[in-house]
Amino acid sequence: MGDIKDKEDIVLLINAFYTKVRSDKVIGYFFNDVVNVNWEAHLPKMYEFWSKVLFSKGDYNGNPMAIHQGIHAQSAMTGDHFDHWVELFQQTVDVLFEGENAEIVKYRAATIASIMKVKVIH
Repeated sequence: MGDIKDKEDIVLLINAFYTKVRSDKVIGYFFNDVVNVNWEAHLPKMYEFWSKVLFSKGDYNGNPMAIHQGIHAQSAMTGDHFDHWVELFQQTVDVLFEGENAEIVKYRAATIASIMKVKVIH
């Protein structure tokens, strides 16, 4: 098991993570029922987002805060939902990777989720 070193590793991480999310009893509902995510469009955006977060490279230009606020308006999210998302993300990282970048991406995911909690839930 090695560290996250390139976009190929980001793709592996994100695919594994969202495979878990789709069947998750706590947050899968938001992706499958509330938003009905188009995975073919969503996954490439997430590859770019996390490449930008970890490597400062990537073509992500979206507004994740506004997107999550819209989802919250459709079906209320709680702090527990965000905490569970972080738990799933960090578990996925830990299964696949170890090293400095793995630790950085886990920290940044937790930080992003904390900010989202404050700004989305109010």
